[in-house]
Amino acid sequence: MRILNSKKQIENYVEMGLIRKWENEEEIEKKVRKIISDVKEKKDEAVLYYTRLFDCNNICLDELQVPQEEIERAYFECEREDKDFIDALNTAYKNIYEYHMRQKEESWFYIKNGSLLGQIIKPLEKVGIYVPGGKGAYPSTVLMNSVPAKVAGVEKVIMVTPPDKNKSISKYTLAAAKICGIDKIYKVGGAQAIAALAFGTQIIPKVDKIVGPGNIYVATAKKLLFGYVDIDSVAGPSEVMVIADESANPKYIAADLLSQAEHDPMARCILVTTSLQVAQEVSKNVEKMLARFENSVAFESIEKNGVIIVVDHLFEAAEIANIIAPEHLEICCNDTEKVLFKIKNAGAIFIGEYSPEPIGDYIAGPNHVLPTSGTASFFSPLGVYDFVKRMSLIKYSKEQFLIDAPHAINIAQKEGFLFHANSLKVRLENV
Repeated sequence: MRILNSKKQIENYVEMGLIRKWENEEEIEKKVRKIISDVKEKKDEAVLYYTRLFDCNNICLDELQVPQEEIERAYFECEREDKDFIDALNTAYKNIYEYHMRQKEESWFYIKNGSLLGQIIKPLEKVGIYVPGGKGAYPSTVLMNSVPAKVAGVEKVIMVTPPDKNKSISKYTLAAAKICGIDKIYKVGGAQAIAALAFGTQIIPKVDKIVGPGNIYVATAKKLLFGYVDIDSVAGPSEVMVIADESANPKYIAADLLSQAEHDPMARCILVTTSLQVAQEVSKNVEKMLARFENSVAFESIEKNGVIIVVDHLFEAAEIANIIAPEHLEICCNDTEKVLFKIKNAGAIFIGEYSPEPIGDYIAGPNHVLPTSGTASFFSPLGVYDFVKRMSLIKYSKEQFLIDAPHAINIAQKEGFLFHANSLKVRLENV
């Protein structure tokens, strides 16, 4: 890994790191717009066409929805073959549910001079979750995206995920869906799945919000369809930053950096440390682990975006973290509290050598759907609050109206809205 220790090198890296784009964005957007347009116009016909084109060339329309028997079969097959996996899913579900229950909001009201004011909290009716599939299995994505929706009280959670060439969905993904109580599952992926959820088809219902990770085509579709439907965010490549001093374990840090590197060739892995020795040892350990596991994705990520920054003080490390606003931030040093209180921007913070980023990905409870590409400076992790809407309540008493209406009239007239003012005046005239 590259080691940067001059002020100029560090400044250049931080500045360049803020400018991040996917490759071929314009070309990809053009393709996605075509898919969206086709699905909007032709609905299931287009969904089936693109599913056959990209995922499974012999799937039929009546095979797109996953029957309940297939879900049950997948669950019991997992339980028979590896009960420990089902136990792990249930433990993760329990922890995630427990954490997100603490995020629930309640409606509130207050009375002022006989007037009732307040805010009503209501869950969204239908939510779509996108789960990557095809060659991989991502049961943790099912858990993290559906549990907060269920806690919020969403009536229908609809899952879409691409099938493999044999028309199948991973049994591990389906087992997680059963545990989470997913209402409907469809074997559809890519931009066509996002468009189907946004507009609705004869088979796939229109939803109020779409959440979940995906490739650049999925991310682009979500971005283009925001407004037709709400979305969680437009996720970029994953990232981890570790802040460490001389007390940190270089082997642990190297392992944590590589755990993020295997997500994507564009994943960004950063160590900021006050110890040149730790920097050198981490770099050596990264090389050893890459040679041992022979992971081409992780290798490319480290080659392109792996960097070690050596600073004089931990407060400098905190400043760099606040500028980059990493998705995941690990703090591995003697005085973690002092560093923690300096952190303003991060998706999730992991403190101490027994809090590696993967423990948060799978089992701890906090959501692993996090802001990326610097957006942690203004976005939050996915939570129960993302699956509710807020409605203001106003019930004015006559007494309070008589006090406030003249002020409202004054403001309305200054804005040139005479009918607004008149709406208030006609009531005052009848008092």
